[in-house]
Amino acid sequence: MHCFWEYKALADLSESEWESLCDGCGRCCLHKLEDEDTDEILFTRVACRLLDIDSCRCSNYPERRALVPECLDMRRSFTQLHWLPVTCSYRLHAEGKSLPFWHPLLTGNPASVHNAGISVRGFAIPESETDDPEDHVIEWLK
Repeated sequence: MHCFWEYKALADLSESEWESLCDGCGRCCLHKLEDEDTDEILFTRVACRLLDIDSCRCSNYPERRALVPECLDMRRSFTQLHWLPVTCSYRLHAEGKSLPFWHPLLTGNPASVHNAGISVRGFAIPESETDDPEDHVIEWLK
């Protein structure tokens, strides 16, 4: 049996397939900084104001781009994949790599991403708790 993520390109996924490919880790919702000299993407542990850190889901997904204009619209622009963590299923898929063993599509369990320690639950901090995301740059997402 073939699963859609094994043979369909990102551009060909239905809306429900696209959404199910998201592993629910919340890493894409962490603030990122770009080093102007090297173009390196630096991740922080500072979460977007819409991220529910416990569930690792957007608290207002339908309106997220209106409420947070810098929120990336991955469905419309696959050129932004470098802004995603290397564990992201969209990025892995675009790079021709397999889904990780802990992905909910493989385990059948939405909590597997949390159980594997991949999600930002218990790690991220709300953006309201800091004035400077540069104070919270992290290394583990490289």
